[in-house]
Amino acid sequence: MVAVGADRDGTLGEKRAADRGIPTFVLKVPDHPTREDWDAALTEAVAGHAPDIIVLAGFMKLVGKHFLERFEGRTLNTHPALSPSFPGMHGARDALDHGVKVTGCTLFVVDDGVDTGPIVAQAAVPVLDDDTEDSLHERIKTVERVTLVDAIGRMAREGFTVTGRKVTIP
Repeated sequence: MVAVGADRDGTLGEKRAADRGIPTFVLKVPDHPTREDWDAALTEAVAGHAPDIIVLAGFMKLVGKHFLERFEGRTLNTHPALSPSFPGMHGARDALDHGVKVTGCTLFVVDDGVDTGPIVAQAAVPVLDDDTEDSLHERIKTVERVTLVDAIGRMAREGFTVTGRKVTIP
């Protein structure tokens, strides 16, 4: 089953899903007594849709232990850098600050680190001399969307395995 969840109201993903009749849900961290309670509620909400693959793209929250244990090896996210370089929220800025000539995007299996999970797919994006953080990040997002759709489509159609740090799509 397909569903779209968000951690705040009014996301574009939630709107697009609702417009197409796809189930949606919103679970905000402040609506729960603790972060662990939110994680448990998120886990149950996602489990209610029986997903084979969970994609956290645009979901700017770290999921907790309960969620990761329940969906181990099936939760994916994107990062605007070529992992393992420049983890965290500012991949484009960090790439510019470091002076790299090529950066890109990474699709990875979520683990308990920050942008540290096994890599599913990567795509390169050149860093231009006149790039700003915004211009570079926009170019990365364009490539990231294509990479995400291609890889998730293949994973859904063909299956995949995660063995240690290696992700294989037959």
